Amino acid sequence: MSLRSLTRPAAAAASVLLLGALAACGGGAGATAADGSTTLRYQGTPSAVQFPELAADLGYFEKVELEWTSDTTSGPTSIQNVATGQSDFGSAFNGAVVKLADAGAPITAVVDSYGADDETFTGYYSLESSDIRTAEDLIGKKVGMNTLGAHHESITREWLSQQGLSEAEIEKVELTVVPPVNTEQALRKGQIDVAALGGLFRDQALSRGGLRQLYADKDLYDTFSYGTYVVRDDLLKKNPEAVKDFTQGVARAIRWAQVTPREEVVARYKKIITERGRAGEDPSIADFYKSSGIPVPGGVIQEDEISIWADWLQRTGQLENDDVDVKELFTNEFNPYANGELEPDAGPEAS
Repeated sequence: MSLRSLTRPAAAAASVLLLGALAACGGGAGATAADGSTTLRYQGTPSAVQFPELAADLGYFEKVELEWTSDTTSGPTSIQNVATGQSDFGSAFNGAVVKLADAGAPITAVVDSYGADDETFTGYYSLESSDIRTAEDLIGKKVGMNTLGAHHESITREWLSQQGLSEAEIEKVELTVVPPVNTEQALRKGQIDVAALGGLFRDQALSRGGLRQLYADKDLYDTFSYGTYVVRDDLLKKNPEAVKDFTQGVARAIRWAQVTPREEVVARYKKIITERGRAGEDPSIADFYKSSGIPVPGGVIQEDEISIWADWLQRTGQLENDDVDVKELFTNEFNPYANGELEPDAGPEAS
């Protein structure tokens, strides 16, 4: 296993390459078959079940079929591939959505994808044997996370700031990219000093003991949705029926996970992981599932889920433009829990 850290110059270079790709790639909309169904390409998440995959397994799509192309642990990569036409939908931290839109990417968020509720959230852990107790103790230390420029980096930098560290001190905290499946191992082997652990990986790591939580996203913003599924604007324009079907299916899958007994969700997740047969996945990790992680019924996007990060990015000088219109970055038009088709407290089945 290798760990790598990205410097700010490297990140800037990546942004330049991305802008070039956006200019060069138009990307066609999802392919529509003779029977009227539309195939949407996407990137999966190793050893995890995404809500669109759950929706497909539950039979909630009427006009949409999914085509898995590869896996990624990076939200920014997921939505960059949407913007450049390599995928048709992707999920990322809302701050990453704002940054990509600020760079000129033609994308729109249509439904929440992940968040923090009372049982499911991302915590940042050191070993109990570690001397790390405070934000100051992280100066010169390594914090392992799935990718840079997204949720884990933003939460970490904001927590460090709230704890009183200067920008110069924050820059001395080394943010290190580690695949989620290896993050716990990297922490226990001393390759990193703090690990960002969320979802099933967090619960699995905590079950083995020996970890101490320093901070969590839930500590900063309580229960909150942090990410969204986005589609390209050309798909939204040319095939709104496919986007509508995708959105309603995902929203209903989210609601299913929110109201269904945990044991049933675990069994369904194990079935999905087993039947798709992707190399290196272990269905038993689903035993650590606790909740959907999304606090809003059906994943209806709330404006402040995006505006809070747009404001933060502007305040920290990470946006090129000062006139980002958050209301233009998302739509709830197709979400049945927002447009009146289903009551917010209803289950996933149509009334």
